[in-house]
Amino acid sequence: MPSSSARRSLRERLTSGPMVIAPGIYDAYGARLTEMAGFEAVYMTGNGVSASLLGRADVGLIDLTLFSQHAHRAAAAVEIPLICDADTGYGNAVNVRRTVEEFEAGGIAAIHLEDQVMPKKCGHIPGARPVVSLLEHARKIEAAVAARRDPDFLIIARTDAAGGLGLDEAIARAKAYRSAGADVTFVEMKNSPTLLDDMKRVTGSVDAPALVNVEESGALGQLTATQLEELGFRIAIYPGLARYAAGFGIRHALDTLKRDGNTKSARDRMLSFKDYNEALKLDEIVEWEGKYLPPAG
Repeated sequence: MPSSSARRSLRERLTSGPMVIAPGIYDAYGARLTEMAGFEAVYMTGNGVSASLLGRADVGLIDLTLFSQHAHRAAAAVEIPLICDADTGYGNAVNVRRTVEEFEAGGIAAIHLEDQVMPKKCGHIPGARPVVSLLEHARKIEAAVAARRDPDFLIIARTDAAGGLGLDEAIARAKAYRSAGADVTFVEMKNSPTLLDDMKRVTGSVDAPALVNVEESGALGQLTATQLEELGFRIAIYPGLARYAAGFGIRHALDTLKRDGNTKSARDRMLSFKDYNEALKLDEIVEWEGKYLPPAG
């Protein structure tokens, strides 16, 4: 579980060192694989959690209890900080207080809160997302900051206003949310011919560390981490990474089994039993048993 020092380290990285890259996962297994791959942070996607727990699209069906308990288990499985999607905070400023308390108590290092109208939808689903007033969400950010106990627990303010109200409004909101106390700002942007210029405007206009949401199938997915950092971003999340990769791999193995009657031809795209157990730290359990379990008989 991320300690206060891990949270503090993430906070320090907002302004120093290379941009933080946080691959997206939806469970503790994915968090372990991310840590083993050498990444310094991991991101839990609401879209992926909705898919893995409910088998449903990201349209506001996951509640605080489902998500925070699921996130707690993932945070407990790794030492690197976990950044979480906390949707709209699951209600008004009163609900936001409880949301912060639950995620902070669960060992999460950071959450982002968006200004969509409930029930929210994934920002990459086609169409504009209705948003609450600037004042309402600014007060929710104030409430989130006031509710945290650990000052290194990061509050990330997300706005989905650009799609329906334009980039100027989104930038104005990001500035207001920063003034309300947000540690990081997150302007959700859709693909457009001016996307790169829009991104530069965002990072150049708001005096705050900026997070970028990299949808692998979109134009942002073509950019390297170095290019994103050169655009001024301090955190890059890749929410679709695990859910797309796992879905493809599982479907490929299932198709192979159905076609061939075994998975032999798919095994080069599957973990070995040894690699699987390594990811789950089975050796630690065996060592623990050797120390503390009495001899058989």
